[in-house]
Amino acid sequence: MNPDRRRFLLSASVLVAGAVGTARASAPGPMRALKPMVPAQPIAPVTTPTPPALVKPALFAQARAALERHPQIVNRHRMALVDFAAPSSEPRLHIVNLLDGTTTSYLVAHGSGSDPDHSGWLERFSNAPGSNASCSGAFLTADPYVGKHGPSQRLQGLDPTNDNAMSRAIVLHGAWYAEPTLAGARGKLGRSQGCFAVGDSVRSQVMAQLGRGSLIYAAKLVV
Repeated sequence: MNPDRRRFLLSASVLVAGAVGTARASAPGPMRALKPMVPAQPIAPVTTPTPPALVKPALFAQARAALERHPQIVNRHRMALVDFAAPSSEPRLHIVNLLDGTTTSYLVAHGSGSDPDHSGWLERFSNAPGSNASCSGAFLTADPYVGKHGPSQRLQGLDPTNDNAMSRAIVLHGAWYAEPTLAGARGKLGRSQGCFAVGDSVRSQVMAQLGRGSLIYAAKLVV
C-alpha cells in the first residue's frame, strides 16, 4: 500500500475513534430528579408581642384572643383595636402590625346612641337595630364599596354583641366630623349612627392598611 495512503487511513481511524469517545463522553447520563425548591417560610406573627405603648395590655390581650378565636380572619399580621374607654378627642383607633410592633393611631367617632348627651365619651354599647349606638366585640373587614359617605368598608360582626352589624349597616367610613381640626376646636368629635367614622383625610389610608379580612376589635375597658 502506498505509504501516504496508509498514513491517511491511520489518521482517519484515530479521528473516528476520538469522535466516538467524545460523543460517549458528552452524551447525557441518566436524568436525576431535581430537588424541589423549598419556599421561604412566611413571616409569622410574633407569638408574644409586647403591647404597644398607646394600647392597654388588657385590650391587646382580648384582641389577640379574638384573632385566635375567629379563623375567618385571614389577615393575621395586622389588626385594629378601638379603645372606647378614651374620649373621642384622643386617637383611639390603633392599627397594630404584629410582625414588627409598629402602631398607627387615628381619631374615630362613636355612635350618637352611645353618647346621647354628646359629652365626647362613649357611655354604652348596643347591638339593637335603630339604636344608633356603637357595638363592641370582634369585626371582620369585608367588601369595600362606595356609598353616601364615599369609599367605605363593610364590617361583619363576629360576636353576639355585634352580630347585627351587617344588617345595621355598621361600616368604616370617612366623615368631616371626625377630623382633628374639629376635635381641636370643640374638644370632641361629632357622632356617627354607630359606624366607625374616621376623618376624611385619613380614610383611604386606614382602609388601605386594613384591607379585607382583618380584625377590628372594639371594647371599653376601665382599668
